[in-house]
Formats: sequence, structure tokens, C-alpha cells
Amino acid sequence: MISLVFGTIVTFCVELDGVKGDGNVITKKKQVVLWLVWLLIWPLSFWVIGQLWPVSIQGKGLDLVAFALLMSIVAFFPLIINNTPVFFVQGVSFAVFLYYGVLIEAMLTQIAILVLMAKIRVGKRDVYRIPLNMLMFLFISVFSASVYKALGGINGEIDFDNTQLFIPVLAYVTTVFLTNHVMLYLIKRFLYGDKTASFKRGIVLVWEFLTTLLIAPVGFTLYMMYVEFGLIAILFVGIPFVSISFVLKLYHTSEKINHYLQRTTELGHELTGQLKVNEVVDVFIKQVTDLFPVDYVFIYDIVENKKIRLVRFYDQAQQINRPPSYYVYKLEAISGMVWSKKQGVKYNSNKEWDQSVETSGSGFGESVVSLPVERDNEVVAVITLVSKKKRAFENYQYMILNIVINHFAVALKNAKNYEQTKSKSERDPLTKLYNFRYLEAYLEDYMKQMEKLEGETVPPVSIILLDIDHFKVVNDTYGHEAGNEILIDLADRLRRQIGNKGVVARYGGEEFVIFLPGIAQSECMQVAEAIRREIADTPFSIQQHILEQDTSIDLPITASIGVATYPDNCEDCVELVRHADRAMYVGAKQKGRNKVAQYK
Repeated sequence: MISLVFGTIVTFCVELDGVKGDGNVITKKKQVVLWLVWLLIWPLSFWVIGQLWPVSIQGKGLDLVAFALLMSIVAFFPLIINNTPVFFVQGVSFAVFLYYGVLIEAMLTQIAILVLMAKIRVGKRDVYRIPLNMLMFLFISVFSASVYKALGGINGEIDFDNTQLFIPVLAYVTTVFLTNHVMLYLIKRFLYGDKTASFKRGIVLVWEFLTTLLIAPVGFTLYMMYVEFGLIAILFVGIPFVSISFVLKLYHTSEKINHYLQRTTELGHELTGQLKVNEVVDVFIKQVTDLFPVDYVFIYDIVENKKIRLVRFYDQAQQINRPPSYYVYKLEAISGMVWSKKQGVKYNSNKEWDQSVETSGSGFGESVVSLPVERDNEVVAVITLVSKKKRAFENYQYMILNIVINHFAVALKNAKNYEQTKSKSERDPLTKLYNFRYLEAYLEDYMKQMEKLEGETVPPVSIILLDIDHFKVVNDTYGHEAGNEILIDLADRLRRQIGNKGVVARYGGEEFVIFLPGIAQSECMQVAEAIRREIADTPFSIQQHILEQDTSIDLPITASIGVATYPDNCEDCVELVRHADRAMYVGAKQKGRNKVAQYK
């Protein structure tokens, strides 16, 4: 008995099919067929219903208008749960059915559906959902009424002193509920081609139970009072009925806001837990695209006084690419305006904003939210979200996004500070090369990666150790500032020579280390020889010397170089530096300098 009561209650809260935010749209061919079926079946069905179950509405015109108005008002306050509109007109339509029968109930329900479609603003792309839902609810009305009549149900003023009359009533509301869910499943499974469709719909089903606990008694009370008092009952019961729908909508909205705030707090913790700028941006994009109905995300960084650079672009469908050097100028496009005015904007459709530059032409998107990222009262970035749907962003979502961006700004600042501090600890302050402490950690990590290649061919690894010849004489003769100029110039030459082949680090004093993963011994010798010639053949220009002349001096410099390779010269990468050092002193320094020596 308990399950039967719950089944009865649930039917008063009906889910409108197909109005989902996941972008699923049936094919054009199916849409055409759907419209043709609607044109053929819909008007014919009402004629057949009128013939099978005729109804007299003489003198009841005003009453029907009042019922239609009440159902339309109720349909105007749907709950949007998981992007699915849920409305409560079945509470009123139940009363209409019991008194007038299926013809009037079906007509008024169809009117309510049109009102709901207008409320949720079905666009051109989804207009086929109007005939789809009208046909679905028409079938539910006819099938449920057939069950009701088959069990001996009657319409009009029903005497419920006869308890047997409750049986067709319970059967009717149960049939409405079951048919609604079966129809939803069939539409999703076969019309939309959703192979994952099921009868379990989680939070939507929970809300149906909870809300209809309030709606069902009001609907039955409406019928009883209408039988007793007539038209005035619609006013007495209609006002609290509409109020309940409105209160439920407000309650659900507050629940959604609380949910967003909770997610925002979690997002703030996750953002501040990231140490790198790229990681912060990745987490931000992932969370924002999960939290909001977003198709595109633009993240701009302020690089100059007149333009901003696109540093990250997200396309949910991966259909559009943005070049790395994509810029937007001040007062240009939406992001440029937001940057210039330091004020966020929200647009509900592309008619409200000019689709230029930033969005590459019309049809790109509809709804837009763009907000500045501020730090110390200065705009340091601009974030723009675009959705293909009209009115995709509610006002409370705009405010929530503002909070999220504040978290993002703090996390971004912390990550940049961390990276700057980390960079300073890893870099030589004079040459801006990595220091040897960083190289040691790099070698250790590399060795761990090599250990994972057990059973596979281990790639070779080479080290070049370089020492400037007679550098103490240079410092004593020309001064330490001149020596620093040579070190800086040499660091620049090594960067150009090595490029992305390996890692260049300052070992200490006038010594430099070059780590070359994947480079065999013969190739490493060629690289070392090219470096030696670059140093020896091109003099170093020094300006901060201590000589009396004011002009710069071109000073010839040479270097001694040692080379070692793993696994040819050792069994452990860590030994490479020591072996390269020995090769440099024994094979190059002690044999006349300005040479490249290989460890033996």
C-alpha cells in the first residue's frame, strides 16, 4: 500500500523530455519525420478523443479559461534539475481530468507545454522538441484515460463514498507516472540513440518524490472544492498551488547556489594547492567547464599596455584552434573592453554583442561572461567564457564565477611567486644558467627514469665539462668585472650551441657542465669540438676592464674540455661528471690546453 501511494504522488510531478543541456540533437531527417507525424496524428487524435469520450462544457467556458490560466502560471515556474525542466501541472490536470475527462485535460496540458517551452526559450535548433513533447504528453493522457475507463472510472461529480471508485483513480495516476518514465526511456534510447539511457534518474526522481508530497494533496483538494464550490475554488486553491510552485523554485535555486558555493570552496582549495602556473590554469579550466555550461574558454595575460595575449584557449568540441601569438587590443572585442573598463560583462545572446576578432565570426556562440582578474587594483588577466546556448548563465552563476576568479587570482599569484623563488634557487645569478645543484637533482631524476627501463635498450648519456684557460690571469689583468662579462658571453654562446639538445649549467667559477641525454660518444665529441672552436675563433669583447683606455677590448679566450659517456665510460650517470673532469685535466689541461679530451 505504501509503494502504491508513492507511485500516485510521483505522477503529479512530470519531467519534460528532451530539454537537456548536453547538446544532444536528433538528426534532421528524424526532425522532419517528427513534424510530419505531429501534423498527421495531433489534430486527428483530438477528433477521435472527442468521438470516443464526448464532453459537455456548456456554461463552463469561464471555468476552463481559469483552469488553463492556472496551469499556464504553474508551468511558468519549472525547476531545472540536471538541465531538465520539471513542472507541476499534473496537480491541476488531475482535477481537470476527474471532472471533465481526457479531452479537456489533454487540451489544457498541451497549452501548459507551450507556455513552458516559451519560458525555457527553446531555440531554433531545438524547436523540434515542441511537437515531440506535445505528442508524448498526448499519448500519456490517452493511455492513462483508457486504463481509467477500463477499470470503471467515471468523470464529473464522483461519489467517493463508494471506495471502489478509488481503484481507477489510483490506477490512473500510477499509469501517468509509469508511462511518463517509459516514454522518456524510449525517446532517449531510440530517438536520441542514447545507449546509456535507463529508468534511474537520480536527483530528478528524488525531487519528484519530495515536491509531489506537497503538490498531490493540493491537486486532489482542488477537485473536491471545485465540485463543491465551482469557479471560486480555482481561486482559493490556485493561489496556494502557484505559491507552492514558486516557493519550490526558490528553494531549489537556493539549493543550487549552496551547491555552487560548496564547489567553489573546494575549487579554491584545489587551486591554492597547485605550485605551478600551468597546473593552476589546468585545474581552473577543468573545474570551470565542469561547473558552468561552457563551450569555449579564453584566458588572456596582460603583456603590453595596448594588447593582451591569449595564453590558453579551451574548445569543448575541439573544432577551433587559436595560434600561440593571438592578441586582442584594448577596446577590441569583449575581452579588450573588459580589460579597458576593468568591469565584467554578461550577455544572453549574440545579438547583444559584436562577434569580432575574438570569436572569428558569427555563429561562434550565444551567451558570454567575461571578467577581469585583478591583483593590487590592477588587471593582470581577463577570462572570457562562451556558451553556444542562449541565456546559459544565470545571474547567480555570474557572481559565483566572480568568486572563482578571485580564488584563481590568488592561486596564480602564489604559483608565480613559487616559480620565481624556485627559479632563483636553481639559477646562477650571473649567467642565468642552471646551477650545479639543479643539475645534480636533474641527473638523479634521470637515473631513476633509466632504472625503469630494465630489460630495454638504455639510451646513451654524455657530459661535457668545460674550463676557461688561464682565467685567473684574465681577472688579475683586466679585473673581475671583465671576467664576469666573459662568463656571461660564454653562457650565451653555450645556450645557442646546445639549444634543446641538453641542459647547460654553471659548475662553479669558470667551469661549465653540459648534460646531453641520448647523445653517443662520437656525436658528443663533435659537439664539444664545435664549442671549442666557437670559443677560440671568436674573441670576447670586454668593456668593464681596469685598463686606462676607454674603448672596449677584444680578448682571445680558449677552453679545455673533457667528455664522458654512459654506459661506455661508467656504470652510473652520477660518475659522468667526475670522469669528464678527469678527462679535462689529464687529457686537455696537462697536454697544452685548448683541447677536447675523451675519458679513457
